[in-house]
Amino acid sequence: MQIQDLPYPDPGVPDARSGPRFLWWLGRNQLRGQFRSLAWGLLHFVSVSALPFCVGFAVQAVIDRSGSRLALAGGLMALACAGNAIGDTFLHRAAVTNWITAAARVQQLLARKAALLGSALTRRVAAGEVVAVSTGDVEKIGWFVEAVSRFTAAAVSIVLVCVGLVVYQPALGVVVAVGLPVLAVAVLPLLPRATRRADFQREKAGRATELASDTVAGLRVLRGIGGEELFLDRYRRASQEVRHAAVRSARMWSLISAIQVLLPGLLLIAVVWYGVHLARQGRITVGELVTVYSSVMILTYPLRHFEEIAMAYSFSRPSARRAARVLSLERVTSAEGSREADLPSGDLYDPASGLLAPAGRLTAVVCGDPDAAGRLAERLGGHPTEAGASALLDGVPLDELPLDSARTAVLVQDKDPVLLSGSLRELLDVPASGDVGAEEALAAAQCGDVLTALVQGSLDTEDPMDARITERGRSLSGGQRQRLALARSLITDPEVLVLDEPTSAVDSHTEARIAEGVRSLRTGRTTVVFTSSPLLLDRADRVVLVHEGEVAAVGVHRELVHKEPRYRAVVTRETEDEAALSGALDKLDELDEIEETA
Repeated sequence: MQIQDLPYPDPGVPDARSGPRFLWWLGRNQLRGQFRSLAWGLLHFVSVSALPFCVGFAVQAVIDRSGSRLALAGGLMALACAGNAIGDTFLHRAAVTNWITAAARVQQLLARKAALLGSALTRRVAAGEVVAVSTGDVEKIGWFVEAVSRFTAAAVSIVLVCVGLVVYQPALGVVVAVGLPVLAVAVLPLLPRATRRADFQREKAGRATELASDTVAGLRVLRGIGGEELFLDRYRRASQEVRHAAVRSARMWSLISAIQVLLPGLLLIAVVWYGVHLARQGRITVGELVTVYSSVMILTYPLRHFEEIAMAYSFSRPSARRAARVLSLERVTSAEGSREADLPSGDLYDPASGLLAPAGRLTAVVCGDPDAAGRLAERLGGHPTEAGASALLDGVPLDELPLDSARTAVLVQDKDPVLLSGSLRELLDVPASGDVGAEEALAAAQCGDVLTALVQGSLDTEDPMDARITERGRSLSGGQRQRLALARSLITDPEVLVLDEPTSAVDSHTEARIAEGVRSLRTGRTTVVFTSSPLLLDRADRVVLVHEGEVAAVGVHRELVHKEPRYRAVVTRETEDEAALSGALDKLDELDEIEETA
């Protein structure tokens, strides 16, 4: 896989049982790139390691006054330098390719999982953790996957050099062959502590990212209640904790780096001292001493990759664990479904609550518990929970349909819909039946003032469809964002549209016009609206009261508000005393009617 071939046609099915297994799976799915990097790495490191032998051979040729051997040494040195340059160039190219392609695979997997889970993702994993995984963690995972092949090439080169030194000059070669493995494993006792500190730092950073994401998302509300300083203080404390954790982690890694510098220096001193002693005794030549000395000097370069691979694994392991946690999440039901993709059309029924939404009618649902309303809306959209089965559309369970078919049949708009950054034209460019145009949907959602605001805020266009919308629509008010999201849902024109509190952030006059617009535009289509607004309830064909998870009453708004105290308490916000008084008055009215009849 090359960078120009991205994205992957299919990123595969990851092994998300644990962080290390996920890293192993990534490396296994990148074998061609890993072997390419290993080959170029071997060429690079072996060429670098061959230079000391060339230098030693040249020095001995000068001492022996041999012009032919000196010329041969020069040719070998030129060949080693060419191999070094070519190997280093293509090793860097292969390493960057492996890094980017591994990171891209992880990003595709995360995007696919987010699309599969939908809104359930942020209910099961904190939004800040999702942000941390999809940004910084992806880079760290790619770093480790890429570094494995370079580390392998460095390790193989060190083994080859040690074997060559033992064959070339056994007396000094044995010292080097024994000393280098000691250098490589000397830092191993420090790695567990360094890993724990790196894990702690990543945990603190993830919490700070989550807090920052929540603070930015709710900044408008925080400013409204004067709580931004409180949350900023909390973020300052969280960022200071991250800084302290990073300093403690850096201290350990600086100690490991210092050891990686100190021990090779001690080995070099030992080789020089012993080599001079052997040279005085005439047991080795000057050229051999220069060769061994230069080899030890050069080997400090591939030895650095032992520290890098340890650091890469320590930082990537918690990142891979977080990514595996997200990727291991599954839908309650299979996305492929167990039925054909034929879209049913008919009544929508929820067996858990007994809610029935007749086909082609506008049904309003009143539920005093917002969380229960959200769970019910999920079930109506084909997302069954542990507490209840999926809804039925024309008698067909939605969770038995393929995911694409279920989402085409039923669209659920959350109470907090998200607007992606881009132009309004791009925002409204969604899969749709084609029967509802953008102008009709915007008009039904009463977005006239929103279009005006977008044009006024744009410096380079007078067409509101080309006006830019900032990330999550933060440049717009809550009511404006809500209406644009409603227009986007109306454009899709699904068989069943489920709206969860679609007008909670707009004024009553606009809400009344939206109710009329939605009713008119959705004529002949099934629409379910979760709301407690009398303006919407009064225009519904059917109103259903859900109490403690079950249907408690069915009727029209004006009928229920007079006859059902629980309905009236939710819709009119009555207190308990007011509800008791209203109930007593209703009973008196009933007695009066009975007396008049008698």
